[in-house]
Amino acid sequence: MGVDLESLSEATSGAVGSLLSTTILYPLDTCKTKYQAEVKAHGQQKYRKLSDVFWEAISTGQVASLYQGLGTKNLQSFISQFVYFYGYSYFKRLYLKKSGSKSIGTKANLIIAATAGACTAIVTQPLDTASSRMQTSAFGKSKGLLKTLSEGTWSDAFDGLGISLLLTSNPAIQYTVFDQLKRRLLNAQQKGSPPLVLSAFMAFALGALSKSIATVITYPAIRCKVMIQAADSMDDETKKTQPRARKTLAGIIYAIWKREGPLGFYKGLHAQILKTVLSSALLLMIKEKISTATWVLILAVRRYLLLSRGRLKSA
Repeated sequence: MGVDLESLSEATSGAVGSLLSTTILYPLDTCKTKYQAEVKAHGQQKYRKLSDVFWEAISTGQVASLYQGLGTKNLQSFISQFVYFYGYSYFKRLYLKKSGSKSIGTKANLIIAATAGACTAIVTQPLDTASSRMQTSAFGKSKGLLKTLSEGTWSDAFDGLGISLLLTSNPAIQYTVFDQLKRRLLNAQQKGSPPLVLSAFMAFALGALSKSIATVITYPAIRCKVMIQAADSMDDETKKTQPRARKTLAGIIYAIWKREGPLGFYKGLHAQILKTVLSSALLLMIKEKISTATWVLILAVRRYLLLSRGRLKSA
């Protein structure tokens, strides 16, 4: 079976969009992750507001540390979005071909999106774990990717995989809502011939709305995952004498419930929505605007390769 060029185009434009949005919003992502990872202890907490993380970086002269782990995050983001968009587009086209339908219902769309998300989570989990540890390390103390992953066992690199698989429902909900709203909007605007793409503003608005819905529904699992993957607060000397304690989902849930109560599961929700809505909206807006150019570029490369192969055969 040859390469699915349309799926490849979708994957490439999605990955590029993810790379750009991740880089632009990375300082906000670092502040959000450090804020989420902290649990109130003995009635005290270091970060009372999201802005406290930002001001700490400024007051300690570690502003550049707001970008710690950016390379790993970009690598993880690029690979995950490429795998997700390729899988989503490929499974969607395969479903339409096998079923003979012209459109995909909500239920089938959710299943396809969840399947693509599961494949993505398994492939990129070590990078996801490493980026979370690097972001939650003390400012100026973050280590490189290989050093971060080598601090524990290989299984530690897959910390939070179970929750990541559960959270495949997040992009499944997001992209299903986005696709359904996009289809209805374009059909409503149809006059003679349908528009080829959404406007940048409408793509941004639909992306923000769809991500907000998905984030509110899945947030408790998101916070538990961040806490499982967060870097240990022990100093380097303590780490040498004590092995890294294994964090479990049950232990994290108990800690949040005991120290912060039911509302603790939603600590940082506003920061999560702000970051993920802006990121996803930017991603989808960029993807919509470059998808046509990406498709033309892939066809041009394919044509060039076919012509080159033809010349070699005739030579």
